[in-house]
Formats: sequence, C-alpha cells, structure tokens
Amino acid sequence: MSSDEKPVAVPRSLAEDLRARDDASLTALLRSRPDLITPVPADLTQLATRAGTRASVVRALERLDRFALQTAEALAVAPDPAAYGELLGLMAGDEGDGAVAAALPRALATLREQALVWGDDDRLRLVRTARELLAPSAQHPSPTGLGPTVQEATAGMSPGRIQEIVTAAGLPSTHDSVSAAAALTALFTDRKRMAALLADLPEDSLEVLDRLVWGPPYGQVTADPAPRLRRLLDRGLLLPTAPGTVVLPREVALHLRAGRAHRAPEPLPPAVESAAAHSAQVVDATAAGQAYTALATVEELLKDWDEGGPNVLRAGGLSVRDLKRAAVALDVAEPVAAFWIELAYAAGLLASDGDVDERYAATPAYDEWRERPAAERWALLAQAWLAATRTPGVAGGRDAKDRVLSALGPGLDRSAAPEVRHRVLALLAGLPQGTAPVAESVLARLRWERPLRGAQRDHEHDLRERLARWTLSEAELLGVTGRGALSAHGRALLGAPPAPEPTRAPEPTGPGDKLPVHHHRGADVPQAAQAAPTARAAAAVPLSGAGRAAAAEAAARLLAPLLPEPLDHVLLQADLTAVAPGPLRRPLADTLGVLADVESKGGATVYRFTPASVRRALDAGRTAADLHDFLGRHSRTPVPQPLAYLIDDVARRHGHLRVGAASAYVRCDDDALLNEILADKRSAGLRLRRLAPTVLATPADPAALLEGLRAMGYAPAAESAEGDVLIARADSHRTPPRTAPAPVPDGPPLPDATLLSAAVRAIRAGDLASTAPRKPSATATADGELPRTTAAETLATMQAAVLTGETLWIGYVNAEGTAGQHVIAPIRVEGGFVTAYDHTADEVRTYPLHRITGVAELEADAG
Repeated sequence: MSSDEKPVAVPRSLAEDLRARDDASLTALLRSRPDLITPVPADLTQLATRAGTRASVVRALERLDRFALQTAEALAVAPDPAAYGELLGLMAGDEGDGAVAAALPRALATLREQALVWGDDDRLRLVRTARELLAPSAQHPSPTGLGPTVQEATAGMSPGRIQEIVTAAGLPSTHDSVSAAAALTALFTDRKRMAALLADLPEDSLEVLDRLVWGPPYGQVTADPAPRLRRLLDRGLLLPTAPGTVVLPREVALHLRAGRAHRAPEPLPPAVESAAAHSAQVVDATAAGQAYTALATVEELLKDWDEGGPNVLRAGGLSVRDLKRAAVALDVAEPVAAFWIELAYAAGLLASDGDVDERYAATPAYDEWRERPAAERWALLAQAWLAATRTPGVAGGRDAKDRVLSALGPGLDRSAAPEVRHRVLALLAGLPQGTAPVAESVLARLRWERPLRGAQRDHEHDLRERLARWTLSEAELLGVTGRGALSAHGRALLGAPPAPEPTRAPEPTGPGDKLPVHHHRGADVPQAAQAAPTARAAAAVPLSGAGRAAAAEAAARLLAPLLPEPLDHVLLQADLTAVAPGPLRRPLADTLGVLADVESKGGATVYRFTPASVRRALDAGRTAADLHDFLGRHSRTPVPQPLAYLIDDVARRHGHLRVGAASAYVRCDDDALLNEILADKRSAGLRLRRLAPTVLATPADPAALLEGLRAMGYAPAAESAEGDVLIARADSHRTPPRTAPAPVPDGPPLPDATLLSAAVRAIRAGDLASTAPRKPSATATADGELPRTTAAETLATMQAAVLTGETLWIGYVNAEGTAGQHVIAPIRVEGGFVTAYDHTADEVRTYPLHRITGVAELEADAG
C-alpha cells in the first residue's frame, strides 16, 4: 500500500456498511425493498434497524430466487462471519462445481443489494434476523437438513460425558467442556482424521448415518441403544439432545456430504421448453382473431344488460343462476363467462347502479369505450387484465369461512396476480418468435424464481401455479397470445424488447448462461450472473404512468392492421334474414341490433327480422319509411318483398292502441278493436273495463298492460301524460359514473425514480446530522440526544454563525410536537426567526427560534 492510500475501514455493523455504499447502491436497496421507505428513515442507522426487523426480512427472503435463498441458508449454517471461500465450499462442496462457482457472485450480490448480507468477502455476515429464521433448531429445522454444531449440541451435556466422548474418539482428555467441544469440532472438520474414524465403523452404523445425513438430522433411541447406535454415541457422531432423542452434528453431516450444505444446489433457472413453433404471421393473425372475439363478447355481454342486468346479491356479487344465464347467452362455459364479466368490471365498463333494487349495468365509460377504434378498445381491456388483482378463476370456490366466492363479489382479489401475469408473459417474451412454451416448464421456472419458505409454502405455491395456468388460458382468450405463443401486440403491451429471431438461439435469461466473463477471486463468472436479477425483476414489474400509455399505444398500432375493417353493408335474404359478412360499423350495428335479432355468430353474423324486432325499432322512434330507407341504403341486395311487407304490417298496427296510467288505460279510436280485446279470454288476467267507447282501464301497471297486449298479438305503444308516444331507448340504463376497481397492492407500492432519489438525499442528510462531530461544550448532551441551550445562548450562537459562515447542529420541535435534528448554515437572524440553508432537507428554510431546543457547533472538518 502506498503512503497516499488510506486503509479501508472494516464495517462493524450493517449501518456502517450502508454508510459506505454509494447512492446507486442505496437506491437499489430501496427499490428492491420498498417497505424500507414507508416512511422515509431519518438516517442510515434507522434504515439499518428497519432492514433488520423480522417482518421486513421475511418479506425480502420470500422474494429471493432459489439459488439466492440457498446461499442465504448456507450462510446461516456457516461460521459468523464467514469468508467467501467457506461459503463457496458449502455451496460447491469439496469437489467443486463450476456452475455453482459461476453463479455464487450473482447470488451474493443480490443478498448484499437487499442488505441481507453485509461485510467484505473476508467477513461475510448474514443479518441477525435472517440467521435466526434460517439457522437450524429443534423447533424449526433448516432447509439444508443440517443440525446444530457440536458446540451447540453439547451445551447442556455433563463435563464427564463430554470427556468420555473425547476419549472414545481417540482424542486426549481436556480440562473443560469448552475445549473438549473444540477438540471434537477440530476432529470432525478434519477430512483425513474423519475418514479414518468412519473407516473403523461397521456397515450397519454407517447406514444409520446415511439415513440422517440429508435430514432431518434427529432420531429416536431407546434407553439401551443397539450396538450400532452405541458406537456412534460413544464417538460423538451422534449426540443426545433430549431423553430418547439424538442428533447428527453439523460438522459430521458436512463431512458425509462432501462439504455441501445442499443436496442439490440449483444455480441455474430451469429453461422454458418449447412445445411448438409457428410462424410469426400465424401467431399474430390468430391472436388478432381472438382479440376481435374478445371485443365482440364484451359488447354482447353488456348489451344484454343494457336495460339493467342481474340483481346484486345481498353479500355482493352475481348469483350462480345469473352466471349460468350469462354463460348460456355468451355460449361459453361458466368459468369463461366469469372471466369476461370480471374483465368488464376491471376495465370500468360494468358496475352496480347503486339503486335500492341494486342491479349490474354498463357504466357511462362503456359508451365512451365503444366509440374508440377497435385496437384501442382491446388495449384498454388488456391493460386492465394485466393490472387487475381480481382473479375470476377463484369464483365458485370457498373462502376461509366456507362461503362461496361469487363473480363480481368480494374475496376475489389476489395481490400476487399482476406479478404472476407479467412474469409468465415475460418468460414467453424471452422465447423466439412464434414459440409456444410447455406449461410445466413455465411453472418450474416460476417455482425457481420464487421458492418461498415457511408454513404457507404449499398454499402459496398452489396459488401461484393456478395463477400461472389461468394466465396462459386467459391470455389466449384475450388475444395476447395466439396458439400459445406471445403475439407482437402482446409483446408491445408488456413493454418487452423485440423477440429473438427463430433461427437463432434465445438470448440467455438466467445466471450462468454462456456470455463473456469477468474475473472474481480466481473464478470465471458470467456477466449474466450479475445482470440476471435486474433483468428478471424489470420484466416482472408492471409498467406505470407514461410507460403504460406508450405500451398501449404501441400495442394498438400493431394490432390495428390485423383486425378486419368494419363494413357499412349487409346482405338481405328472402327468408327474413340479413347476413353481415364481417364486423359492422357502429351506427349500422346499433340500428340493426334493434331492428333484428342475432341468430348465429361466427365468421359472418346472421340477423333475423321478426314482428317483435320490428316493433322494437318502432318503439325506439323509427318510422316505417325510416326502416325502408335504412335497409335500402345498407343492403347490397334488393330489399326482399317479405321483409317490406313485414315492416309495413307491423307499422300499420303499431300505436293503434295507446296505453297510459290509470293505474293504466288503453285508448283507441276503433271501438270495435276494444270490443275484440274485451271479448278475448286471454285479457281476463288484465281485468280491463270500459270507461268510454274508446277507453279501457285496468288496475295493472302500464308495463304489465303493454306486455299483456303484446302477448295477445297486438302492437300497443306507450304514451305520456300529454298523450305523446313514449320512445323507449334500448341503451337507456346506465350506472352513475364509476371508477374501475383499484388493484389490491401486494405490500407497499413500488417507488418511482423521483421518490427514490429524494429518499436517498433525505437519508444522507439525516445521517449527516446524526453523525457530524460536535465541538465539546458545557451544554453537550449524550449521544443520540438533542442539544440543549438557553434562548440567549441559541441566539448568540446563531448570530455568530451568520458572521463566520459556520455550520451548526440544532434540535428542533415542529408544530406537531415531533422532535428532530438538523444541520444548518444560518444566513439571517431577525424577528425571532432564523433563515438558514438546511443540509438535512437540502433547501433554505426559516425556523422560529422558540422551537429550537438547542444548538451546538460542529467540528471544522465535519462537512
């Protein structure tokens, strides 16, 4: 070391380790563990304390990939502190493992980045809380399958018994239990001496060790153990922990494992396998067809609920019967119908109307959505699906209280859903164009990336696997994928880079792939091993703000040319049907949807004209002349005579009868027609009576009277109190303005770059205030306490600092009564206020002098 170089101080705590990091490293820590800045810590000591709390550490461990978690588990059974070589030995074993050695720097960098490990390579320390969670104990076995060390296992053993074990193992007796345990530890960690000790054991004793070596390390013995067990107990290869219970010491197990902490280290993520390969054009065309079907399905669903959909259950949600009706109307299975209903709800197109008799209906946003171009409408649906935490796949199941979970009801939110959807699609985006994955390989990759731990492991794994399977099927329904492969517009929606060419090998996506390497402690380490976590995290994180808008615009731009152009014509046929050979333009589709009933759908839609459908158009305010003109303008074939006769016949009878409120009445200028109605036995239920030659009255309400007369074959029209015909619009019922349901976050929201930058500056400034050296004075206080000075001393010190330009340390109590500390450079003192540049807040502030508890001068080199 040259005379100009200063020795690097070894950090003595996590706080000191964080203090030595640069701003980029602190930003990475806060980004990976956003719970640490809620709220922003006052200084680095508080950040380190928060990073070591149990809840925060558990959350961080649950978000590690399998190899990073295995590395943390190995550190939990390693000496504290451990050298990098010791950790490498635990991970790669005595014989070494090139893949493990290559991936270990990446895993260690991840643990360091998340402040789970601190210290340099010669003194690696796992944070205390993580060690407590991962270290072996009788109550909580280690995932490694290792047991306690010799020192831990012999802690409660009598000194005489320890000396007996030392002697039986061929070691000289010692003066105390501590040195005896140390002698046993030295024996068990010496490979040659251990090999000689095990060579003297018979086969049946070695079989006992083989059963315990990979865990669990505990076994049961009787009061009079068999000879094969007695040999192991006498030599300390098995140590008693409780009456009838023995344990295999950690050092013995590691020797039998050839130094490995894990039976099967997994340094590399499992590859996503290809199930089939298609051309990019086929995939995009198939996905575009599904996207068009998705738009048509959502429109058909909400059109059926235009005049008010099904009732809302008392507990919220849709009844099983109404879900079945929707499935029949859409001609899909019930789970698929639940998906479309929940998708419309997540996009803000569907909500409850909030009336006393609460029903589901389309929102005003639905009308705005229908006016957009088709590609933009699809992008809105797809973005809502990506971000939604509501999971239609769980509808029909039961909650923790054994209550049925209904579509649109409470209890369907799963906070992990957006992350899983993005990650599944990101894995598809890493495949060559047109490549569909093997579903099981996708699930295996997700299990590696989020292995989880603890009692809820099985439940969470099951949920994540179901979410992944639902994602693959829902993406196909929505048109994000086609034939199982990610489409070009789906890739753009995700914000993923262009797909690899199918003729080339896919880009490496995990640590340890064959890429240029750099040197680390004598091992070749792929650069991918360092870059993989960042790339993986970026691919799995949903876009936000401007990024989402840009992605939606790009997706719509790619999808638009693939969707069929809307048509402005139909083909009328003599059997009272009209064929639409493709999607229709909005005004034509709306009018034809009122004038005719959809008979079949597919590549072409068939509409059928009936007396009821024609009457529906007349009720909506159309005249016979309007309908003839409409059909003449939009048909590529002449208007068939039967259709013209149908329109004229219904129009001639339409409105001949008038229904109003009496409770209800019927009036007609043709008294013979009224006599015919009274004489009809089918009118008995209406309880009609004549008020005048041209007027009949009934206690039934007008709606029931209208329905009853129409059932008898008449075509009455409703009228207002002024006698005008009421025009009924098919899309008249809408909910009040509603916002789309907000996703339920999985923990604190991810901070953006602005918040991270501000948080790092605030933490740095607060740390400066808390660690800046103070000049000794008579008013100095203990470390961690605010300075205390009289008002006169505070004023004099402030005025002197204005003249000299010195920096001061002050204690301050704000208007809410919260005490804090600041490092300031006073600029002006007047009127009971001090104006100063606050290094803590990085801005000029004004402080009332009466709120300053005290002031202290800083050392000259404190800056």
